[in-house]
Amino acid sequence: MKANVGGFDKWIRIVAGLALIAWALTSGPVWAWIGVVPLATGLFNFCPLYRLIGFNSCSR
Repeated sequence: MKANVGGFDKWIRIVAGLALIAWALTSGPVWAWIGVVPLATGLFNFCPLYRLIGFNSCSR
């Protein structure tokens, strides 16, 4: 897996993912567990959707 998520995009994903998971843990809706996806893509610097559409937010 070649990194395709970087910089500002990475930190937005991590913060949004953590916020959604925190909301799910504090009596939020079940769908808030979707926060695992942006958290994982931010931590691993890889987004399968970006790969499909040929987008890369890493600095070159």
